[in-house]
Amino acid sequence: MEQPVTVGRGTRPFGEAPEALDALVGASLTARVCVDEHGIVTGWNTGAERLLGYAAGEVTGHRAADLLAEPIPVRGGLPTLAGLARWNGDVALRHRDGRKLTVGILAHHRPPGADAPAWLIVSALTGRQPRADLDESLVSWSFAQSPCCAQAIYDTRLRLRRANADMERSMSLTEEEMRGLRVSEIVDDDAGLRAERDMARVLRTGEPQYAENYLRAPGESHEHAWSVFMSALRDHEGTVQGVCLSAHDMTEQFWARKRLQLIAEAGRRIGSTLDVTRTAQELADVTVPALADFVSVDLLAALDDAPEPPARAVPENGPLLLRRAALRSVTPGAPESAVAAGAVDSYPAGSLPYESLRTGRPALHEVTDPAFAAWLARDPARAARVRAFGVHSAMTVPLAARGTTLGVAFFVRHDNQETFRHDDLVLAGELAARAAVSIDNARRFARERATAVTLQRSLLPRRLPRQAAVDVASRYLPAGGHAGVGGDWFDVIPLSGARVALVVGDVVGHGLHASAAMGRLRTAVRTLADIDLPCDELLTHLDDLVARLNTEEDDGEPGTAGSTGTASADVGATCLYAVYDPVTRHCCLAGAGHPVPVVVSPDGAVDLVGLPAAPPLGVGGLPYEATEVVLPEGSLLALYTNGLIATADRDLDTGVHRLREALARPAGSLETLCDTVLTDLLPRRPADDVALLIARTRALDANQVATWAVPAVPSAVARTRKDVVAQLERWGLSDAVFVTELVVSELVTNAIRHAEPPIRLRLIHDTSLICEVSDGGNTAPHLRRARTYDEGGRGLLLVAQLTQRWGTRQGATGKTIWAEQTLSRP
Repeated sequence: MEQPVTVGRGTRPFGEAPEALDALVGASLTARVCVDEHGIVTGWNTGAERLLGYAAGEVTGHRAADLLAEPIPVRGGLPTLAGLARWNGDVALRHRDGRKLTVGILAHHRPPGADAPAWLIVSALTGRQPRADLDESLVSWSFAQSPCCAQAIYDTRLRLRRANADMERSMSLTEEEMRGLRVSEIVDDDAGLRAERDMARVLRTGEPQYAENYLRAPGESHEHAWSVFMSALRDHEGTVQGVCLSAHDMTEQFWARKRLQLIAEAGRRIGSTLDVTRTAQELADVTVPALADFVSVDLLAALDDAPEPPARAVPENGPLLLRRAALRSVTPGAPESAVAAGAVDSYPAGSLPYESLRTGRPALHEVTDPAFAAWLARDPARAARVRAFGVHSAMTVPLAARGTTLGVAFFVRHDNQETFRHDDLVLAGELAARAAVSIDNARRFARERATAVTLQRSLLPRRLPRQAAVDVASRYLPAGGHAGVGGDWFDVIPLSGARVALVVGDVVGHGLHASAAMGRLRTAVRTLADIDLPCDELLTHLDDLVARLNTEEDDGEPGTAGSTGTASADVGATCLYAVYDPVTRHCCLAGAGHPVPVVVSPDGAVDLVGLPAAPPLGVGGLPYEATEVVLPEGSLLALYTNGLIATADRDLDTGVHRLREALARPAGSLETLCDTVLTDLLPRRPADDVALLIARTRALDANQVATWAVPAVPSAVARTRKDVVAQLERWGLSDAVFVTELVVSELVTNAIRHAEPPIRLRLIHDTSLICEVSDGGNTAPHLRRARTYDEGGRGLLLVAQLTQRWGTRQGATGKTIWAEQTLSRP
């Protein structure tokens, strides 16, 4: 008969002494046999000797199969069990005295290579178990004293019959005080009613039920989370005689799960935009009321205008200036806050935010802490709010990312009566760290984007040049904060002969790379326009330039911005180039993969200009074609980029239709019309850059232009000068006679001497006086420095010195040399 073992204080733990453990468990109460992979017995204990009568020396080294009275009831015998990790069953064995014994065994198969026998076979010796009445006592004691869960037993009337010690502690009632009561009478809330309904279902169906509930026992400061199992208690016939309720306290797991959920929610919501204030507000929104009753996010005021954070974020002796970027409260309007959103407040040395930033560590505070009390004593307004709302605890958590101090987050509890704990501080630190990275990303993005916008705006025209051909208005809108800076551009370029060039282009992509490419293309267009290339020829040259830029990108050195494998991409661009002549009212247009322009006639008709299909710039090898239209005076010509008409929620055709409707509306001015178009077509935060250029055409009256055909003889020069002087007198431009006579004489003489007929002279009188001489030759004159004894070569130099501008342009059948004088105002 085994005796109970008593373990008192001071007893050496059994895990430290194998001999003591063997004595405790009674190693001889189990027959233990070890067998190797070949079926040879390698171990035999005293229990095995008691079971079969063989001493260890008689069995060790012999085959285990010799001990069998009958084969093991597995097909093929023991070797077929080699693939099993464990086997159990009844085996017929032969006792030393010849008796046959049927014994239940449990065999463990050790993995190959383990420092142990291949098989460990065990069997409990019969007739040596503790007495049966002790089993019932153990069951009773285990129920009453179980420390792992709260248990209660209810009869078929769902009245409590038994409750263990853990249930008594969780309910703050004794078993005797609860006996005979229903669950809903012991727990007076919805959780009790739900549990009672589940128990009734157990009685009716016999199926176990599971539920989770949250209870706060009297005298406890916070709720407990319980995992509740309800199962049927059956008699020997299987009849349900009651219900067992087992409740496991999983409060720590519950709060751990809630914290993980909050962290996951923060990862989803914080940093949704690259906006500093929005990101700070997202931190406050996520943590109220899940973690705190009031949260403020204060950022260093020194970050407002500085491109980089200050070297010393916290002044050595204070004060610390913080701007309130965001706040949130369970109370509408956040009346707890002593500082309004966006305002700057000063925090002296020793205040909680100051000390948190100085040490760089988050901290827990109760309102009774000396540091908290000392700060409130120096700030009566804040102290009054603390008293009024019953603030009892707070946390200060620095906001820092990549070694940069950004500010501090302040968490407060007053409605939630449970004070902050260390776990709350760890959670707040994790959330603040995530928010700090997002705030720093937003701050860096804002700085980089400001740089890119500055660059881009410096590349765009600051003001549109004065010219007589058209009245113009323009708009440029950078993309929304999430898209970055793009490569859209527009330009108005005065040309010779009172003409004007209108340009709109779009470089594919965003950021500094696109802005830089845009600047190069705009400069190239201005240069090509300055030499008066035809529209289609200009786009051909621009296409060659883009192709060369792409070649430079591909040939970049490894590791440079243009090398293969870096973030740089090939330059892709579209462009629309138009030249309007106010003398003839003709407009020449050519496009390279760009949206077609819109023309609004003086009578209000809105039409698209039909341009030949053409590829974007940089494709190479494909021709560009020009289209010429006549625009009555007062016509509107609208040029724009793709971002104006294409959005995520509408296609290009719908966008063009809405643009035509907006342009058809009457407007007091071109500026008003631009605003109307943008308001009607664009969302609040456009996803792409937008450039819009609207021009109203003007036409020069016939009496502002004088034209003469000049014979190709030297004597025609004198006659031409007289005609010019007479025309200037009619125009009232007597002050311009001397210079104009000299210019006309020089240009006409050169045409007669060096060019081919026909020769034609044209004067254009508008805001300036333009003199043009056209001939049939293809060679263009150029300035040179005449030597002392040269008889010629000085005339063109005089023309360049006496006029504002001069130049030459090629035509289909010859060239035109022109000179422009600025007229003095009356």
